[in-house]
Amino acid sequence: MNGYDIIDEAVVDAPADVVWDALVAEFRGAARWWVPANTFETVSGAPDKVGGMVAVTVHTKGVGNGGPKLRFTARTESVVPGRRLTVEYVDGVFRGPADFLLEPLDHGRRTRISMHFRGRAHGKMKLMEKVADIGAEHSKAAQAAFVALGKQLSAVPAGGAR
Repeated sequence: MNGYDIIDEAVVDAPADVVWDALVAEFRGAARWWVPANTFETVSGAPDKVGGMVAVTVHTKGVGNGGPKLRFTARTESVVPGRRLTVEYVDGVFRGPADFLLEPLDHGRRTRISMHFRGRAHGKMKLMEKVADIGAEHSKAAQAAFVALGKQLSAVPAGGAR
């Protein structure tokens, strides 16, 4: 296989700036909505600044449930605050770009969040993709994360603190 070209998206009942803040917080290690599948830890810089590095761990059986841990590092390549975050996977089990896009909907009351992943397997992931549908697993985890994000943000009162 030459790689993955996957787009996952969801509509969240929150303004784009609120979704942006939640996305950046998650990449800083908040572990609020991408868990149990993924956790993030800042390596250097900030995830919403060009050059920022974030370590990503995919917990194949969920955080704290054992199973293989798939690790890779994302470097921020470009940022349009509140709208777009582009990263490049530069180390670990994936290489290649991913874009996180936010699109305001309904006069700014809702937001479409999407992730366009164009990575390719590296190292032990090349072996794993022979026995598992990595693309389907990626989409399953991303969709679950977006649902959790929507639930988290819908619980926040309008104008309230997160």
